[in-house]
Amino acid sequence: MLNISSLKLYFLVSLFASFTAFVIACSTEEPDATVTSQQEDSKMEGTVEIDGSSTVYPISEAVAEEFNKLYPKVRVNVGVSGTGGGFKRFIVGETDISNASRHMKNPKESSIADENGITYDELRLGTDGLSVMVNLNMDWIDCLTVGELKQIWEPGSNVTNWNQVRSDFPDQKMNLFGPDTDSGTFDYFTEEINGEAQASRADYTASADDNVLISGISGSNGSLGYFGYAYYVESSEKLKLLGVDNGDGCVQPSKETIPSGEYTPLSRPLFIYVNKSAYKTRPEVKTFVDYYMQVGPDLTNEVGYVSSGEAVYDNNKSLLMK
Repeated sequence: MLNISSLKLYFLVSLFASFTAFVIACSTEEPDATVTSQQEDSKMEGTVEIDGSSTVYPISEAVAEEFNKLYPKVRVNVGVSGTGGGFKRFIVGETDISNASRHMKNPKESSIADENGITYDELRLGTDGLSVMVNLNMDWIDCLTVGELKQIWEPGSNVTNWNQVRSDFPDQKMNLFGPDTDSGTFDYFTEEINGEAQASRADYTASADDNVLISGISGSNGSLGYFGYAYYVESSEKLKLLGVDNGDGCVQPSKETIPSGEYTPLSRPLFIYVNKSAYKTRPEVKTFVDYYMQVGPDLTNEVGYVSSGEAVYDNNKSLLMK
């Protein structure tokens, strides 16, 4: 007959054996569906080609960086050839996504897309306040009127000295910096200030790289230039931001004045254009764009622009599903 001690030992051994069997059984069950899905996602491969606006570039680059943490085998290439340069590639099928700081031109660009069988969705991201900057040393200027900007930048302008703009400005040589002619920023600025897109004086330092413009303005006394607000935010310690007077007083771009409409006429929309065929047939493109619509609002604000509201992003998602 078993004594009490033997019974206790028998019970403990049986309990341990049952627990071991349970652990082994659990380990041989089918893996959790979520874990399996994440493992499959991390193995996704492919390439997503993006090009276009230097203004939208910081948003798409930020999205790509976060996306690659989840999908390290998907290569996301983000180029900067300007809105016009990006559209030139997009409408012939060379890229999957085009960053844009203006609408696609109709029929100049859209008709070429049609001819090449390229269908697309225009997805609104947010709003930028195209910003006018001068050198930090220029403590004698805080604002320019739309008329004065036109006087400086219009085709045929002979303004080369600041005292030609206002008599109380110093006798200081003017050095101009701005985006090149493929830039959506150039198109928007010239249309709003000079009355016609692409209408501008040509004797200025032009670049598709906003960092080149930042370097030029910050390194040259008497300088004046313009580009997207996010680039100013990134380099605010190097540049002096001017207000713009459209007839109702001077207003500087900010996260409050840009969406409110106070900063006018240089607030403009930001977009990405998505190739519908690529979105519907290539998992890496669809997954990236869906992820963009998920994190886009936060990252748009984070890089210095003003994100569109939830209703706009809901509309973007609806367009993608059609």
